[in-house]
Amino acid sequence: MGAEAHRAPGLHARRVPLLLLGAGALIAGLWTGLSRLGAVSAPMDAMAHGPLMVSGFLGTVISLERAVAARAAWAFSAPLLCGAGAVALIVGRPLVGAGLLSAGSAVVVVVLVRVLLSSPLLHHGVLVLAALSWLAGNVLLALGRPVFEVVVLWVVFLVGTIAAERLELTRVLPRSTRAVALFVAALGLMVTGALLTRWQRDLGMRVLAAGELGLAAWLLRFDIARHTVRQHDLVRFIALALLSGYGWLALAGGLGLAFGNPLAGPHYDAILHATFVGFVFSMIFGHAPIIVPAVLGVRVPFHARFYVHLGLLHASLALRLTGDLLGEEALRRAGSWGNTAAIVLFLGSTALAVARAPRAPAQGQPQPAITTG
Repeated sequence: MGAEAHRAPGLHARRVPLLLLGAGALIAGLWTGLSRLGAVSAPMDAMAHGPLMVSGFLGTVISLERAVAARAAWAFSAPLLCGAGAVALIVGRPLVGAGLLSAGSAVVVVVLVRVLLSSPLLHHGVLVLAALSWLAGNVLLALGRPVFEVVVLWVVFLVGTIAAERLELTRVLPRSTRAVALFVAALGLMVTGALLTRWQRDLGMRVLAAGELGLAAWLLRFDIARHTVRQHDLVRFIALALLSGYGWLALAGGLGLAFGNPLAGPHYDAILHATFVGFVFSMIFGHAPIIVPAVLGVRVPFHARFYVHLGLLHASLALRLTGDLLGEEALRRAGSWGNTAAIVLFLGSTALAVARAPRAPAQGQPQPAITTG
């Protein structure tokens, strides 16, 4: 049976090139990440690793998701601009790339402000704040500021975006005013810390780290995943991915409190990758079976092999951070290769699930409901 037979009737083919731009940024980002460790040689500037991963890959994918939700043609300029920015970074035009990424993130801010104005809820406000942090980081990058100065803003962007989406889902559970106040306080520490790093680098990072710890504790206590982890199949997989990600966020906060804000080196590597690989990619692995169908209109049936790339991600990151903390370069490099393998395996496993998906039920037939973790 050909690929066409497995394709869901609702495939949005025009969105595929935008998603491929994000995937290209991811592959380039992984390559430059390995080149920073001396594990491979790359024709690209290794310093493009962070911008490619955060704004090129994640920025393109997140802005595509926002454009789909907005249901406005102009909103798709955001993933297009971010994808073009990633291409500029790859071909060695960093300032042009940063400018395009800034434009793309500005469109996302407009999209989210419109949502907030039409529905003034807390999680919508947090999404706007996170997008503004992303925009600020991209603008500073376009002005020539080094990555280590802007990365704290990107931390607020990604952690804030994910926390806002999880906050929205907690509305189905009883939630006190005190719980909401704790969430706002933790997020406030993160934003304050990110801003404070402009003048007091170590103090600002420790304030931000305290906010990460607070958000991790809040998510572990109040997130719906605490309940859905007792279910089965996809729902349980999502919950386990989320809960393990919250553990990495807590560790990132602890490392930030311990080491402050190093500009480079093993401690810098440990703090950032506990957040960006441990926390963020756990969220990506968990949510992909829900997000990909929503964006592309194809089915991603759950398979037990999904636990392989999730487990490899955690094991290799633990190895990498062990190498960072013990000063063992061989462990750090092996962990980095494992991180890359987990992400590539995730892409392949997800693509295989799409290719092998049975036909969607005919129109009018009921489809099984899925509760996200």
